[in-house]
Amino acid sequence: MTKMTIISTDKIEEAKKMIRQAEKPIIVKAQDVEFNRKILEYGRFDVLFSPESLQGKRSLRSIDSGLDYVMAKAASKNKISIGIDFATLQNVDKKEKAFILTKIKQNIEICRKAGAKIKAIGYSDKRDVFALLLSLGASTQQAKEAVE
Repeated sequence: MTKMTIISTDKIEEAKKMIRQAEKPIIVKAQDVEFNRKILEYGRFDVLFSPESLQGKRSLRSIDSGLDYVMAKAASKNKISIGIDFATLQNVDKKEKAFILTKIKQNIEICRKAGAKIKAIGYSDKRDVFALLLSLGASTQQAKEAVE
């Protein structure tokens, strides 16, 4: 099993310093939208973990999924994967699970359009996650790369 570094600070300069000192692979926990955009543009890490976990606006017309096209394009340019946390889905009630799945679906579509990679994290069965990603709108190639 490989040793990985998880960075969960919400201060951008502190996160950059930790990225410079850490060993690869490096996972950065998503914070607010401004932090995520700056850290994705900075690059030099491997996975932005769980942007869908942020509490954003919910309305009938739009959902703040924690990721937009500009951030996904920056992730694609800097070869950063967007991490989707499937472990949290098991521990929430049905209504919250529906909101999280909607955010994940939106993030998958954004990543697909921008060419950013996705990475599935915290799952027990590869085939189940592969099938779920396909049903949420991921391409076969995206789903295959996400579970590897």
